[in-house]
Amino acid sequence: MVRPIKTAVFPVAGLGTRFLPATKAMPKEMLTVVDRPVIQLAVDEAREAGIEHFVFVTGRGKAVIEDHFDKAFELDTTLAQRGKTKELDALAQDLPKAGQASFTRQQEPLGLGHAVWCARQLVKDEPFALLLPDMAMHASPGCLKQMIDVYQSHGGGNVVAVEEVPWDQVSRYGVVGARDWQDNAFTITGMVEKPKTRELAPSNLIISGRYILQPEIFGEIEKQEPGAGGEIQITDAMIRLMGRQPFHGLRYRGTTYDCGDKVGFLAANVAFALDRPDVGPGFREALKRILAEKGGL
Repeated sequence: MVRPIKTAVFPVAGLGTRFLPATKAMPKEMLTVVDRPVIQLAVDEAREAGIEHFVFVTGRGKAVIEDHFDKAFELDTTLAQRGKTKELDALAQDLPKAGQASFTRQQEPLGLGHAVWCARQLVKDEPFALLLPDMAMHASPGCLKQMIDVYQSHGGGNVVAVEEVPWDQVSRYGVVGARDWQDNAFTITGMVEKPKTRELAPSNLIISGRYILQPEIFGEIEKQEPGAGGEIQITDAMIRLMGRQPFHGLRYRGTTYDCGDKVGFLAANVAFALDRPDVGPGFREALKRILAEKGGL
């Protein structure tokens, strides 16, 4: 029997230095795509996929994330007094239910693998999803929902979402090898973290920030020595786990926007805004005016 995925881990301890000074006093995960914080987009995606336990791996200065996923009684009272029921309902809908959100600390910035390991006591001996909030996935159904469909149809194991990039960009990412394609899913044959040359890359399929992992990954991380960049890399632990468990890849249907990058963040705002019926038409006209004033693209 395939064990269901009910827990998701969100690493949110990063400093966000690429967005200074905006992130000097505000976590980068609270930067908004239109009017939704980046971390809220990731939680929305997880909830759509059936996740019931949301585990946030935080650090110093990230208390506002915990506040975001809590009731704001003063705000709720003010909105109620002013008859703003639509806004009240929207806030209530975004909140995890009581007991569904857990928070733990990553005291040192030792890499993604270490951040995942910090969540081990909350995840326990269950398979879980890992979502990197910097990566805003523009997809319907959401990327994680597509991955869970693959997880169930392939009898469990581990699943990694991927996308294609130009070959001259593969050195910036974790890259996977692929065989036995079935529609958009395949068997992962190998992984390389940030290959230094094109020849070392098994393909141009890069890991795009969404994972389904079995709990045995924690044991592999615990044995992990620092890798690329002096950090404990999740990719290195997955490579070792591949010797014992199957790994599947999914070239998901949608677009990834790297909201840890300024251009990616701006592009995400444009893409998500244009899809919104409340702001899309007006925003489209505003873009046309701006482009006309700037002489087009």
